[in-house]
Amino acid sequence: MAGNAPDATNFSDAKGPVAPERRERPLSRANLARTLATGYLPLLLATVVVAAPLAWMVLSSLKSPGEIITTDLTVLPRNPTLDNYAQAATTVPFARFFANSVIVTVVGSTIKCVLAVLTAYALVFVRFPFKRAIFLAILVALMVPPQVSVLPNYIFIAGLNGLNTYWGIILPGLGTAFGTFLLRQHFLTLPASILEAAEIDGAGHFRRLWQVVVPISGPSIATVTLVTIVGEWNDYIWPLIVTDRPEMMTLPVGLTLLANSDSTAQAWGVLMAGAVIVIIPILVIFAALQRFIVAGLTQGSVTG
Repeated sequence: MAGNAPDATNFSDAKGPVAPERRERPLSRANLARTLATGYLPLLLATVVVAAPLAWMVLSSLKSPGEIITTDLTVLPRNPTLDNYAQAATTVPFARFFANSVIVTVVGSTIKCVLAVLTAYALVFVRFPFKRAIFLAILVALMVPPQVSVLPNYIFIAGLNGLNTYWGIILPGLGTAFGTFLLRQHFLTLPASILEAAEIDGAGHFRRLWQVVVPISGPSIATVTLVTIVGEWNDYIWPLIVTDRPEMMTLPVGLTLLANSDSTAQAWGVLMAGAVIVIIPILVIFAALQRFIVAGLTQGSVTG
């Protein structure tokens, strides 16, 4: 009967009571070793792999040529100097390169982000034929390396007399398959009731986009913006192909001009200084926007 049923908590076999399950203490030696081996050690190795070249570049830019070209390896500069930066700034027109990079990055990134927002909104909230086929084509574009389109783009831009022009640098890269895909995935997670309420209030597509969708999609849009800015600023192959005049070169291409101006081993410090000048602005932008990256990628990873 139920009243005579043995209590599970007092159950014992012939050998005595069952021993309670041993729980591993949070600060036990095994748990600590596992945390170090699977967490902190890989993180430390990844940080060293990423940060060591950057740190070496910055330190080398402060060294004299004799400290770089030597068999006696020294990590820290004995007498830090900014002469390499002064020489880099006077050897090539870095101010012009910087202005060109800013113009190309600001204009190109703005247009690409606006197009990505509009395209993603259309793929989610606008009904039109062949929508799935268009999205499939965007996915295919993500898999195609950009180097494949270099020759057709060059023939097209050269035929329109776009060499050594800002629009010739910007135009071929205005499409962003990654930004469109990420924003589409995020827009799919937005509550349909919000858009339906805006539609009932008489809001059209553009009003719903800019007054409803964009304000609540800040992290995802910031992520696309950051990735686009980094890509535009660091782009090297295409600006190198379509520009041959120094007054139209961007900063990455200007480094090539700086390297060609002095091919001796004594110029390593100057090249390191030039590389530091190129990466400092993008590091500042990344530091300002990096908090949006995780939130933006997480929002775009779940579909509704």
